[in-house]
Amino acid sequence: MSATVKPHVLVVEDEPVTRAKLAACLVAEGFQVSEAADGKDMKACLARQRPDVVLLDIGLPDESGLMLARDLRARSSVGIILVTARQDETDRIVGLELGADDYVTKPFNPRELAVRVRNLTRRVAPTLAAERQAMGVMTFSGWTLDSDARLLLSPAGESVRLTRGEFDVLAALARNAGRALTRDQLLDMTPHDAEAVIDRTIDVLVGRLRRKIEADPKRPAVIVTVHGVGYRLNPG
Repeated sequence: MSATVKPHVLVVEDEPVTRAKLAACLVAEGFQVSEAADGKDMKACLARQRPDVVLLDIGLPDESGLMLARDLRARSSVGIILVTARQDETDRIVGLELGADDYVTKPFNPRELAVRVRNLTRRVAPTLAAERQAMGVMTFSGWTLDSDARLLLSPAGESVRLTRGEFDVLAALARNAGRALTRDQLLDMTPHDAEAVIDRTIDVLVGRLRRKIEADPKRPAVIVTVHGVGYRLNPG
């Protein structure tokens, strides 16, 4: 598993061919991409994952992209790029007033769009990181750990089931990403239930976590052993 976290882009476009081309271009440029065909799909995607940038078509069949942008901006600092086939300057001005960060008109150069997306992900990264931390959401190596929902999502957006002990140990490591923690420290940071009462239990829980999140559990790259100390989660 790569330790590099790919910026996540949600492409909201009702025209299948255009959506597929946009997604393919962004994937080729190194982004993680999710797709939605309309406002309903977009909301479902946002309920599962929190992207860095939303590429949002204005002319969706069920809801106005402008109104979706307004609602999204009201609750998140996610990057928003509006896309439209119309040349109406009014739409561009309204979109920016409603909180969009950028605006592109079809047809556009896919490589130029990828550069716009990459620049926007960099601009919003600090604010999004602060928001996610405040919401109890931690990311590492493409994984997302939501402490409030007690949910672990893989880089592909799939939910991974964890026991209580596994989740608590992973959350403690994620809150201290990049820092080596001893077994005693991990015990102090996790509830002392039936799963976590002795330091060797930490080893067992870490072993189980590695089997679920590491590409090669025998050569871990996410949760690494710090010899003579304990464990460290690499933030990626």
